[in-house]
Amino acid sequence: MIKQLLGWCLVLTGLCGGACSTESAIQKALGVRASSPVFLGYKAVSPAEIDFQFSLPVEVSSMVFDPTLDVKSVTGGTMVQIYLNRPAAAGERITANLLVEDEGGNTLDVLIPFRARNDRLPSFTITELRTDYSKPKAEFVEIKTKTPGNLGALRLFSASAGMDAPIWEFPPVEVGGNEYIVIHLRSIEEGIVNETGTDLAASGGTDALPTARDFWVPGAAKLLHKTGAVFFLDQDDQILDGVLLCEDDAGWSKKEFMGTVVELLSSQGAWIGTEGGVPGPQDAVVSKGATATRSISRKEALPDTNSKADWYITATSKASPGKPNNPEVYVPK
Repeated sequence: MIKQLLGWCLVLTGLCGGACSTESAIQKALGVRASSPVFLGYKAVSPAEIDFQFSLPVEVSSMVFDPTLDVKSVTGGTMVQIYLNRPAAAGERITANLLVEDEGGNTLDVLIPFRARNDRLPSFTITELRTDYSKPKAEFVEIKTKTPGNLGALRLFSASAGMDAPIWEFPPVEVGGNEYIVIHLRSIEEGIVNETGTDLAASGGTDALPTARDFWVPGAAKLLHKTGAVFFLDQDDQILDGVLLCEDDAGWSKKEFMGTVVELLSSQGAWIGTEGGVPGPQDAVVSKGATATRSISRKEALPDTNSKADWYITATSKASPGKPNNPEVYVPK
């Protein structure tokens, strides 16, 4: 049988004039596809459409979503498109379990978590950062909304923690305009909760105030350093706001890595260099002098220029997570 199959392969290869692979010859001889489909990724196209991409055309044999989705229709092909009768909640975390089959009978079981599409992200700016830890005062990133919307699927990245995954991803949360939102970068106290509802006094913990929404990154790892960057990405990997930090203007630590981060910020106009090109250490907010009580604060009354000109270090004991920034500036002695 093996000799016969190889013979057929040689014949088919010859008929192809050398252009066909051995694999394709085997497929023609057996009438099946030798390779299996590969899952390439997904995209939440809209609140009512989710696409799953495969290397080969497939049909969906079965699908299960957790939580349950009301499916209207499914199209097959290399791009499986799933349409919903009712849109999923903005930024809701969903797990999909798809069983697909190609024309050769090869099957693939895909289990993947994702976030539903959120087209209602509010406009916002980063307004305050704490880069230093002094128990129980944790590092934090504060933002202030400009418009109402939903925070679901908004992702926070920190160069200090690497770029493989966000340090925080918001669940679906309805917010109004002019709200302060504080992402505390450690969870080290009892009584802390993520304030996803209307009660802004629900969370305990140091720096949790009823004037802001508080969220807590699990764990106690150091996620933000004086030299680095923080930025927020939407579901299309667009930077919505970012801040570049450097402890002094002598240069980056981890030069190659920081170079990649700075290129990303610069390419999307999220940070502007003084020379008009890719920003250097001299273009970053100088974080030297910041402490657990001296935060890095935005000049909130001024327009956002995506540059270090927007920022200052507050005076000692003037950090203000969850409320307007204190205008008193730290002056080194």
